[in-house]
Parts: sequence; C-alpha cells; structure tokens
Amino acid sequence: MHYAELKQAREELTGPGGPFEIVEADILGQRIRTFRNAPPSVREVWLSTLQFADRPYLIYEDERLTYADSHKLANAVASWLMAQGVKPGDRVAIAMRNFPEWMLIYWACVSIGVAVVGMNAWWTAEEMAYGLTDSAPKVLFLDAERLARVKERPEMVTGMKLVGVRIPDAPANIIPWADVIANGGALPDVAVDPDSDACIFYTSGTTGFPKGAQLTHRGCVANLMNIQYAGASSALAMQRATGLEPPATPPVPVTLITTPLFHVTANNCGAYAATAVGGALVLMYRWDAGEALRLIERERISGMSGVPVMARELINHPDFEKTDTSSLLALAGGGAQVPPDLVLKIESKVATARPGTGYGMTETCGIITSISGDFFVDKPDSAGPSMPNFEVKCVDENGRTVGPGEIGELWVRGSSVIKGYINRPDATAASIVDGWLQTGDVARIDEHGFIYIVDRKKDMVLRGGENVYCAEVEATLYRHSAIAECCVFGVPDDRLGEEVGAAIVLKPGEALTDAVLREHCAAIMAKHKIPRYVWFLDEPLPRNASGKFLKRELRDRLSPKA
Repeated sequence: MHYAELKQAREELTGPGGPFEIVEADILGQRIRTFRNAPPSVREVWLSTLQFADRPYLIYEDERLTYADSHKLANAVASWLMAQGVKPGDRVAIAMRNFPEWMLIYWACVSIGVAVVGMNAWWTAEEMAYGLTDSAPKVLFLDAERLARVKERPEMVTGMKLVGVRIPDAPANIIPWADVIANGGALPDVAVDPDSDACIFYTSGTTGFPKGAQLTHRGCVANLMNIQYAGASSALAMQRATGLEPPATPPVPVTLITTPLFHVTANNCGAYAATAVGGALVLMYRWDAGEALRLIERERISGMSGVPVMARELINHPDFEKTDTSSLLALAGGGAQVPPDLVLKIESKVATARPGTGYGMTETCGIITSISGDFFVDKPDSAGPSMPNFEVKCVDENGRTVGPGEIGELWVRGSSVIKGYINRPDATAASIVDGWLQTGDVARIDEHGFIYIVDRKKDMVLRGGENVYCAEVEATLYRHSAIAECCVFGVPDDRLGEEVGAAIVLKPGEALTDAVLREHCAAIMAKHKIPRYVWFLDEPLPRNASGKFLKRELRDRLSPKA
C-alpha cells in the first residue's frame, strides 16, 4: 500500500504554508496543536455558505429549502432569540427529531454565540428533566413527542420559553414556530469567542446521570478541518501513487443523515462536512433501510452518515440489487467500529462507493482518526491514522507511554478536545489531565501510525453507536425494591454490535419477571438502555477478591451462544 505517499501528503498539507498547517497555541491554559487557517468560530463557517444561495440544502420528505431559504430562516430565529433577551453565553435547547428546523435553530444559535443543548430525543421524562435542570436553557424548541414528556413533568420547564415545532394544536403556553420566524430580520452582528461553547451534547454517565460535554467553537471548526484534511490527504496520496488526476470540479455532496443530530456523528461530521462545501442534507424521520434506498435513488445520494449496522442493513436489504445506487461514492460508518467483514462487503457489493470510517467521541467534537478507500481495504481492522491536530499515545496501567505496537489506553490532546463537562468539575478532572483526554479505549498504534481499537477500558455497552454505561443501568435496576444484586454487561449482537444484558439476584421472598422489570426501566431511562437479556440467578453474583462483580465471567457464561 501507499503509506509513504500518505506520510508525504500529511507533511505537505500540514507543514508551513499548507492548507492544513498545524501550529501550537495557548488554548484554555494548555499549549495545544491547532490549525493556523481555521475560521475563528462556527459563525464564519455558516456565513461562508451564503455563496451557495440557490443550491438545495435541507431536504425532508417533500420539503426542500435552499441555502438562501435557510439563511433567511436562521436569521429570523437569531433575531427572535435576541429580542427575547437571549444573549451570547446563554443556552437554547433543541428536543425533536431530525426535522429541518433542527439545523436552522442550530446555525442561528451558534452564529450569535448561544450554545445549543442537544437533547437526546430518546430520553424519558425523568432524563429530560435532569438535562434541562443541568443545562438551564433560556428557550426550549420541541416537537409533539417531547411535549408529551414535558406534560409528564411540567416543572422541568419552569422559567424557560417553549417553542413548538410541527405541533398543529399547541397549548397556549407554547409559542408557535410560525411566530418565531414571522418578522424575519438580519443576523445580529456578534463577535463569537472561539473558546466559548458552541453546543452541549450529553453522554451517558457512569453514575446514573448523563454528562453535558462542552464542545467549543474552536473544537467544532477543528473537527471540520480534520474531516476535510482526511479526504484531501487520502486523495493526494493516491494521486501521487497512481498518477491519476482527481476531477477538476469535485462533485457536490448529497448526504443522507440517518442518525440523530444531537450526536457528533450526524451533526459535527455529517452535517458540517456537507454544509461547508454547499452540499445537501437529506433528513429521515426514522431509520429504515428500504426508505434509505428509495432516497438514495431519488435524491442521488453520494454519501451516508450512519452507524455500521445501517450500512450492513442497506446492502443486505432485498431491494438493494434493484435500486440505482450508482450515485454513492462513500458508504461510511461512525459511532462504532466497522467490522472487517463489512468493509470488504461494501467494497465488493457497491460498485461506485468506497468504505470509510472515523473513530471519535463526543469529547473530541467528532473524529480522532479517519480511514477510507484502499487504505481501509488494506487494514480493515484499523480505525486509521490520527488527525493532524492531535497528539496521541497509548498509556499502560502505570501511566507509562508504551511503544509502537504495544497495547495501552489511548490518550489524545488537541484543539478539538472539549472544554469539560458542565457542572461536573470532578468528571472533567478525571477525564482530561494536562489537556490529555483519556479515551477509555484500549488501542495499539502500528509503524505507519494507524490506530487499532482492541478493547474497552470503560464499563460500557456500545449498542448501535449509542454509549450505555453499565453503572447507569444498574442504578436504575436497583431502584426496584425486589432487587438485591445486579450486574450489567454487554452481550455480543450481530446487528447492533452489543446488546444490554443484566444478571439479577432477587431479595428473599421476592418475585419478578423480565417484563415487569423492563416496564420499571422504561419509566426511568431511554429504551435503548433497557436490558434486552435478563437472567434471574439463584446464587450470589461472582466477585473478585476486592468485591467487584466478575462481569466477563457472567457474560461468557450467560450470553446466548451464536
């Protein structure tokens, strides 16, 4: 493979005078790698798209908005927010499905220095109440499903303005979306601090409460540049190796957004990358592989932003062979590791598309690594090389940096690492030390700088790209009075990667069924966290010498055999 050419491309693109030149700067008290040519904030990224005025931008079912339409509406939202007393540094929450309004509100907020709180649309009323109390937004934009949850716990929205999106018969206390955009207005002239929060995205918490990660403007812009660099470096390396010139005019991307916009996979990676170059975003109400194929053919989709299971379901769908997928240039997976067999299936089954992936975290505003095309086919079990604004190292249990090929926890430092977690200085201090983010993933780095994720240090289940912390599920289970002991762990699953499993010991004299237990969980936490597998055991759960449950032993003993 062309690893020498890839190294040369990296040096050329990131060196002095290169379009992705890397420099060091003092950022939040640390000397950190960053891009010399990065726009100062997300506001500038959005304003740069005015040049694409007549191009289609947001496509949802039969609705189509151009860039000009979208700027006009986003300006109206920004003007309305400031008229309500919302100012830079305040927060505005979005709790809805992937409607076009999600992106319009997002761009409006970040363009005036207001942080977007991305509310997980799967949260129960209890989880939603926690997120709103924790983030304290001035305004909440919500759809009908989230309004139903607010009605369960009306105290959660005390003191904030509520705007209803796509709610035909909204109650009197809900401001209609039509009223927000009615008076239009120009985008307010605001200078945005690069290190202010662009958005707050919640990650599952190890203590039963989610943590609000502070993604800064600098971090979000750096992630965009990392995505652009990944494409440029791979293309330049292949051009040098093969002598084939790239097309004079690169195709305008049309991206199918299949995962929720309150995650970095869809928002910071899929939406940002397409928007910055004037591409179109095609939004789905919910994931359905058959519908995705219809949209690929109808809209001439060039790339799909989703988790690996979606790519697998797409190419395995009975309509795949009779659908025109010739517009597809890339079929990528993020949010979870792409199984090597899927890399090779994409390569062989989709004539025009190349496989690709990015490994990253909410805590890095998006990707840490990226790999695609021939490099991915050659190393299908790798997550790719790190992006240029990161320093990376693998660290053993004693805090020692290990050598190439040796296994250790992956630590990263760079300008796209989050500022921290709101209201959680303890969690921030535990995760970020001297600017180094401890990812919780066990990895090795080969001689070409390619990173391989080999295990997970965090006590977590990765279910279809969603992080589910075992301690959070255990905390919910223990709230049932019949449970004496419980242990939650990941169960291998062909479709989702992992499912949630729970081994449970009941108190003497108590009786409980898995159906009743799931009903208990559904009232407290989002459904993707509810254990699919439940085992009621008659003997105490096995423990080690320090009293910790032996999760691996339980998983190996109880998990269904393939």
